[in-house]
Amino acid sequence: MAGLSDPLGAVARAQLDWMLWAPLALGLGIGGYFTLPDEPTAGLRVLAGAVTLAAALVWARGAGPVRLPAALLIFVACGLLAADLRARTVAAPVLAHRYYGPVEGRILRIDRSARDVLRLTLDQVRLPGTPPARTPAKVRIALHGGGDALAPEPGLVVMTTAHLSPPNGPVEPGAWDFRRTAWFERLGAVGYTRAPVVVIAPPDPDDRALAAHRLRMQLSAAMQARIPGQAGAVSAALMTGDRSGIEEATNEEMRAANLYHIVSISGLHMGMLAGFVFAAIRHGFALIGWVALWWNTKKIAAIAALLASTAYLWISGADIATQRAWIMTSVMLSAVLLDRRALSLNTVALAALVLLALWPEALLGPGFQMSFAATVALILIAKPWPAWQKHIPVPLRPLAMLILTSLVAGVVTAPIAAAHFGRMSHYGLLANLLAVPMMGVVVMPAGVIAACLAPFGLAGPALWVMGKGTGWVLAVAAWVAGLDGAQSVLPAPPGWVLPTMALAAAVAVLARGGLRACAVIMLALSVAGWALAPRPALLIAPEGALVGLMTPSGRALSKAAPVYTAEGWLVADGDTATPEEAAERPGFVGPRGRRQAEWQGHALVHLTGKGAPAALPEACRASALVVIDKPAPVDFTGACTLYDSRSLARSGALAFDVAGRMRSVTTEAGNRLWTRPPQ
Repeated sequence: MAGLSDPLGAVARAQLDWMLWAPLALGLGIGGYFTLPDEPTAGLRVLAGAVTLAAALVWARGAGPVRLPAALLIFVACGLLAADLRARTVAAPVLAHRYYGPVEGRILRIDRSARDVLRLTLDQVRLPGTPPARTPAKVRIALHGGGDALAPEPGLVVMTTAHLSPPNGPVEPGAWDFRRTAWFERLGAVGYTRAPVVVIAPPDPDDRALAAHRLRMQLSAAMQARIPGQAGAVSAALMTGDRSGIEEATNEEMRAANLYHIVSISGLHMGMLAGFVFAAIRHGFALIGWVALWWNTKKIAAIAALLASTAYLWISGADIATQRAWIMTSVMLSAVLLDRRALSLNTVALAALVLLALWPEALLGPGFQMSFAATVALILIAKPWPAWQKHIPVPLRPLAMLILTSLVAGVVTAPIAAAHFGRMSHYGLLANLLAVPMMGVVVMPAGVIAACLAPFGLAGPALWVMGKGTGWVLAVAAWVAGLDGAQSVLPAPPGWVLPTMALAAAVAVLARGGLRACAVIMLALSVAGWALAPRPALLIAPEGALVGLMTPSGRALSKAAPVYTAEGWLVADGDTATPEEAAERPGFVGPRGRRQAEWQGHALVHLTGKGAPAALPEACRASALVVIDKPAPVDFTGACTLYDSRSLARSGALAFDVAGRMRSVTTEAGNRLWTRPPQ
């Protein structure tokens, strides 16, 4: 009770930790921006600026317990302004309507979709008949049989005939909003093609912006030629960031075994690479007596590791996750150069501040959340480890440390993974114990050695070793994924749950005394809120494409398509059924195109297909709820509650609770930049 009775004392003591509180405050401001129902008005921006200036004056002239709150206010206001500025800076045209026709552009990125289909992201886009001012800056096209003869390469100018549409909104209110993600990627349209992809022009050799992309794809192709199968595809992904060769079956096994973090270049890979280079340089110089006596080999090794990690960043594509890892690694290596502790909460806080200032939208992504949660947890357990290890036999200490770090990292990241992906891996600790040491001892060192020997044509043996190590990791993933009960599914939590958990964890780490009791209460409330939150009783997809009714046997679907929406609903329900299985559940009856169920004692009718408008008058009887995937006639009048494609295009997906109360995507998303109808 001492902490609760002396809150000013607790705040005063926290003055020493203001650097640790700063990322939390900045994140609160960024999160506040993304939870606003509408874009900030000019008045709100002026107010945020005024708060920043006033708080800065208080911080500069104040003393004692007022300085920390003033500093936090500055970061909260700056977080909101930074997110607002970032959202407006990346603004680019979004396709205003569905489009079918010629598409021309330069290949910017090559990856693979969840359906195991090659995808091309194009910039310098040309759509005949679309003015340049309304042409998307980037489009992404899945090659459904249209790229068999194409050897994609960044910089190629290509043309095809494709179906394009604006990025999809959430499949239900509160769900992940792809439109928002696409907005920050400046991706204005997505689609697919079944037509051939024709090369119009080769890459521009003077285009330095794509030099790293071309080199990355060349290195990836060379590695996959030397290391056959999926081991080569994963090895190439680890060294170059090119994941286009990894099959979806491999991805699923890695996810089920909680090893998917291995195929995404992140802090693990950057740390392993920098650590190997640091250790190799330092220990190598230690063998040369006069060098060790006259030179500071520790700082030389830090500089070499920094250069190596920077080269790794450049060659691997420098996506957000890799940039995040590079910043954290660079901050820690810089701490070595400045004779400071490399692994400390202050270095992590500084890295978080830099990342959030540059890319505020990263706060919403699982990569940012999981990597920082794991890093902070590992730093916290590193403090008591020297005392703990005294009770462990020396030969067992490395194994004990590995088990402890894997367990702690798995525990703190499990809720984040479950909230974002709806699944929890039960044997992730076992898989990581078997796979991560192989990554650190064999795979990444062999990759670094191969990179050093490649200019001399001597990379073959190192690549062979790397392939064997990667093959072991894949074998572990396949074995663990095949165990009974390897993973379970969880329903999606309400939107406030994960931020509350994060805030509770931050308060528990940073606060002192009785304030930590608040963290326990917040954590308990978020867990209860997740466990007790009901799922919507009725879901209606955007434009009326699908209807889902919750039944005693799970959610019954009016049909199995669109698969993307159906799978999104089922995953959010914590339901392992396929869309086809859910469409066969008791609930909906009737012929295809006119499915009917009972909803709160009234008829629920879903009309689809070409015959839907003709069936509308008969279906729209008193007290019925009718959903039709076509526009209803403008002059149509009926006694039913009608949702047609026109009204659902405006409202987005709808959700109804058991009492019949409705939530819509539009009312929840509000008037945001990424939700506004394209002009």
